[in-house]
Amino acid sequence: PLCSIACQQITNAVFKRNGVPEGVSTIINGGREVGEWLSNDTRVPLVSATGSTRMGKAVGAAVGSRLGRALLELGGNNAIIISDKADLDMSLIGAVFGAVGTCGQRCTSTRRLIIHDRVYDAFKNKLVKAYDQLRMGDPLDEKNHVGPLIDKDAVDMYLKALESAQEQGAHLLVEGGVLEGPGYESGCYVKPAI
Repeated sequence: PLCSIACQQITNAVFKRNGVPEGVSTIINGGREVGEWLSNDTRVPLVSATGSTRMGKAVGAAVGSRLGRALLELGGNNAIIISDKADLDMSLIGAVFGAVGTCGQRCTSTRRLIIHDRVYDAFKNKLVKAYDQLRMGDPLDEKNHVGPLIDKDAVDMYLKALESAQEQGAHLLVEGGVLEGPGYESGCYVKPAI
């Protein structure tokens, strides 16, 4: 929520400098209850929401039932395309951050890589090496690269995604799994998988 609050403050300053009235753009942070209230309030002509497909279906149905407008950014399945002319080191930075930055929990997270066959093996080797070096732990500790998933539901979705991929014939280059031991007591720390 702090990031969205900071963005709203910047937006407010820009609007004020340009004579735009207050309230044109408002960010409201909250959980399901806040989302339901906002989606059902006829005073709100447009609801923009970013999140899971499940959340989007609920928001879309509620807003649509009152003939409001909804702008939904849901369950991204974003790809990075790596051509045979790509700078592989630069591409590696983008791919790793895109996939594991914020633990892969933002709508713009990278979920797929489309790699030209001429550079596939070289890039795959770099990616596996990079994943093997990732440190999971307290996100406030600068030594760590990856923090926890948001909750146990997210962990369950992660485990189901790994299971589903393997059932469909995927071969894991980097094994995932839930981390255990000191510092991982919440059960929400997982190892990023390829």
